[in-house]
Amino acid sequence: MLFDLDNTLIDRNGAIHDWAVQFAARHSLADDATTQLVELVQERAFPVTFETVRAQYRLQPSAKTLWRQYCSDIAAAVRCPERVLAGLDALRAIGWRVGVATNGATDIQNAKLQATGLIDRIDGVCVSESVGARKPAPAVFEAAAVACGSLISQDGWMVGDTPETDIDGGRRAGLRTIWIPNGRAWPSRLAAPDHCVPDAETAIALLLASD
Repeated sequence: MLFDLDNTLIDRNGAIHDWAVQFAARHSLADDATTQLVELVQERAFPVTFETVRAQYRLQPSAKTLWRQYCSDIAAAVRCPERVLAGLDALRAIGWRVGVATNGATDIQNAKLQATGLIDRIDGVCVSESVGARKPAPAVFEAAAVACGSLISQDGWMVGDTPETDIDGGRRAGLRTIWIPNGRAWPSRLAAPDHCVPDAETAIALLLASD
């Protein structure tokens, strides 16, 4: 059973906004900098992103230093609801192998897993950077399953919020799917998910009830 990380198990969007406010204040940036910073890292942040941030705002710290601070700040800001953590424990208690399949840079994604306590509630993780591929590539789902000591099977599930990468990618990899819309409409060009639920807690409850 695989889960996406950002905006599925944790609220990345909220953490990014909090980071941007803190970053702008720390570096005495203009009032509109918060919105600009969110836009710069919204899709995905990597060390090279902070070369752009450093140049755009003419900052003294190196891009490497800014990236390390970003990883630390985001890890401190993200939270995973206690009921979700307990739900993951419950899934594993009844025999499920539980993993995370996430796109992003390895260091920051691992920092989030550690800070939220998720790392102790899963059997394995695949961060896209570590395999040189990104969801929706099947290799990411397959590597996450292997990290859990398992293989992709028809009994498996993928839970995520992004239609193209999480849900369509999971389906193409051979998994059943649960979509968390986060206020978005399902793209009509894609095959529908098996289930649609409001959050990870509800997804876990559905899986526990169907076992």
